[in-house]
Amino acid sequence: MYISDFQIIRPQYETAQKDTLDWLVEAHVKAEGGDEAFREKMKERLWKVGCKPDRIATRGHVLGDYLHRDWDRMEIFRLLERSEGADLGVRLKKYCEHADRVFEEFYETATAPDDLIHVTCTGYASPSGAQKVVSKRNWGEKTSVTHAYHMGCYGSIPALRMAKGFLLSDESKRRADIVHTEICSLQANPSKHETDQLVSQSLFADGFIKYSVSKKPDGLKLLATREEIIPNSTAAMTWNVVEWGFEMSLAKEVPVLIARTLKGYMERLRCDWKQALFAVHPGGPKILTHVQEILGLTDEQMAYSFGALSQYGNMSSATLPHIWKKMLDNAEDGRQVVSLAFGPGLSICGAVMEKQ
Repeated sequence: MYISDFQIIRPQYETAQKDTLDWLVEAHVKAEGGDEAFREKMKERLWKVGCKPDRIATRGHVLGDYLHRDWDRMEIFRLLERSEGADLGVRLKKYCEHADRVFEEFYETATAPDDLIHVTCTGYASPSGAQKVVSKRNWGEKTSVTHAYHMGCYGSIPALRMAKGFLLSDESKRRADIVHTEICSLQANPSKHETDQLVSQSLFADGFIKYSVSKKPDGLKLLATREEIIPNSTAAMTWNVVEWGFEMSLAKEVPVLIARTLKGYMERLRCDWKQALFAVHPGGPKILTHVQEILGLTDEQMAYSFGALSQYGNMSSATLPHIWKKMLDNAEDGRQVVSLAFGPGLSICGAVMEKQ
């Protein structure tokens, strides 16, 4: 199977990381009632534990809220009325508005795929944007829709397995499309001041990408995939739906758990990765640095992963496909690509590809 035809729709707004961190400080202060002493404390903590501008240059977002501090004009973060921001229903309505728009743009002129897989962990509705676009274009007799939801940052790799299985199950099928709509900016809560919340608020961004899996020998050839769950690690990372929105928890032990497992996992992935390029999901700079050190990778092997973190931030499941597109556009033919991503479980997902 081959992965190709990548299309990216960037969020409406792109904001420098320093400006976003400053906005977050003010949002946390506003959620606490405007305490001036708290402002200095929060600024010091966020700049200590958050992802710095030297690691993330900009992040994209669909919400105009992050561009100003007029709290009465906010769509989600009307913190004078509600310290955690709008409730889940309001956030999901906003998610659907943008996800539906993205599907319309992706399929404005595209032909019908045999299968359409929608990947996200930041908002849900039924019918989904994928179902709506299939219905509107009268593709219902040809295109099957599958929802690959709530897997978190590693969602692209199970989606590849699904697409491969669908195509192999029916010789008449030629193309499966995968679309990621991640709107992480909707899921912040300025009333949460814990360290793991500050870390995630400084990392996550919005991203939209579409690509195809087909039997046509072009793009990135999919050679292997593997998914494992690290034993006794379920509490290390969670992503749950709560009253105000989607809430993540991250234990400080996550890099340690990955470090203990990674070399053995790479052996079981069975690939010649010593000279491969690596598409590692940028869960944060520490994750990338740990992977590089554990596997003894060069800066050249890791350049695409660090580059994606700097250019986009962490777009959850949409991030690896953005890296794949960059590799497809720039890497030399015949180069092997190893992808790694981590998420709740604690899960490790990997894929081996070759640039055609």
